[in-house]
Amino acid sequence: MPSSDLKHHWNKAYDRTETNKLGWFEETCEPSMELITKCNLKKNSTLLNVGAGATYLIDELIELGFDNLIANDISESALEKIKNRLKDKVENIKFVVDDLTNSTILKYYKQVDLWHDRAVLHFFNKKEDQDAYFDLLNKIVKSKGYAIIATFNLNGALKCSGLPVYRYDEKMIIERIGKRFELIESFNHTFYNPAGDTREYVYTLFRKK
Repeated sequence: MPSSDLKHHWNKAYDRTETNKLGWFEETCEPSMELITKCNLKKNSTLLNVGAGATYLIDELIELGFDNLIANDISESALEKIKNRLKDKVENIKFVVDDLTNSTILKYYKQVDLWHDRAVLHFFNKKEDQDAYFDLLNKIVKSKGYAIIATFNLNGALKCSGLPVYRYDEKMIIERIGKRFELIESFNHTFYNPAGDTREYVYTLFRKK
């Protein structure tokens, strides 16, 4: 799907549905926070949440005192939900509307301490889009920085938000992220969405050498 069509798709999804009714909504982001805690990051570290959507992970990181956050999404409507919700707390957040497969902004961020992705990678079905994603990750995460990737595992759903997905296991992500990163931890996780349905994820934490 062309970038302009994806932007329209996701803007429409966030405009028509309340955040807590979205199929991927997490009231608490426990699996991500578990891995972020293990990174032992300083409070002024640069934390990039790609495909942030309207996530509450940003809220949790602010509450912990992190003050250098970047929220990225292809959808302006998604990021507006975070802005409207946090209001006077957004001064420590940079909002970046950018396409991870054809970046015009994030590609210039070369000192990121943490790349966090929950439920974005699996939407990239073409090899060239996957390559662009991992090239960007490798380019902007600093030496000894971290990457968290959570995506549908091989038992996961075939579609999300009406779009086909590309599923992964730990070995596939290791192969794609490349030899500059070492795996620190991985686990499978069953997510229960607001409708009560289950979604099977694999969570991975890497550190750049």
